[in-house]
This record gives sequence, structure tokens and C-alpha cells, in this order.
Amino acid sequence: MRTAMPDPNQDSITKDLRTDVLVICIGNELIADDAIGYEVYKLLEAMELPPGARIEFAGVGGLALLDRLRGDERALIVVDAVQFGAAPGTLHCLSWDKISFCGNSAISVHGIGLKETIDIGRILYPEIIPPEIILVGIEGRCFNQMRDAMTPATEAAAGDATLYICGKLFTYLEEY
Repeated sequence: MRTAMPDPNQDSITKDLRTDVLVICIGNELIADDAIGYEVYKLLEAMELPPGARIEFAGVGGLALLDRLRGDERALIVVDAVQFGAAPGTLHCLSWDKISFCGNSAISVHGIGLKETIDIGRILYPEIIPPEIILVGIEGRCFNQMRDAMTPATEAAAGDATLYICGKLFTYLEEY
């Protein structure tokens, strides 16, 4: 069994010692629409979440995400900026297995994409990958400018994403 190394760049909020649902918010807080994961993380951080919920912020995705899984999670919610071709600010709440990843999710100069990370985890560490994974993707447009250029509709979607996640947390944790 592998052990996770502490990540000095990781922020984490643990509401209970046992984790039933892990929410990982991904994004670079310095880059326009890519900062939406950080915005959702900050909103969740300020809320009263149910016991069993764990919220983490990751500046980047890739294989390091697997180190954040303890193996006791029953569900994983991944929050990230996406480009699925919808209007900026569109909220995509999709079961992982229903998502058709293409284009920029492949291995690139930025590392391994989210789909590849979960696929690799399912093969190498099936015991730690939660049975249910949901993507909460917020449609973005601007990924090549600094934070003050965040698309207004993308920024405004942070509240809706946070409400959706809170609802899922309470629903999941009532079921368990």
C-alpha cells in the first residue's frame, strides 16, 4: 500500500476524521477562469459542512491527485474549470463515467489530465478510487491572462457550484 506524502502547496479542510466524501477543487488561483476551483474552495471553506466531508484545494491536477485519496472515500467530487464548448459559467455536473473527455485532457506539457489520472488510479490503486466520482465543471473561456481577467459569468457560477456541492454532500452523507 502506498502512503501519501504531505503536500506543502495543499490546503485541506477536514470536518471529521473519517472521510465519506472528498471534494477536490482544482485550479490556479492566479490565472483568470482557471481560478474558479479556488473560488469554489474558498466558499466551501467558509461553510458548515457535514461530518465526513473533506475539502481540498489543488493548484494543479495530474497524478498528485491520487496521493490525496486515503481509500476511505465513498465518493469524490472534482471541481475544475472546463472547456466543453458551452457558454461561460455553464455548470456541468456529470458522473465521471458519463463524461467524454477529448482534446486537452490528454498528456501534455502540463502533465497528465484528470481522465488519465483517474484511469491510472483505477488500474494501479483500485482500492483507493471511490466508487462514485462526479465532475463539477465550470465552463471557462480565458486561460491565458491573469486573475483580474476572469470571465464574469464563470466567476458568478462559483455560488451555484458551491450550492450544488453542498447538496450532494448532505445527500451522500445522509445515505451513508
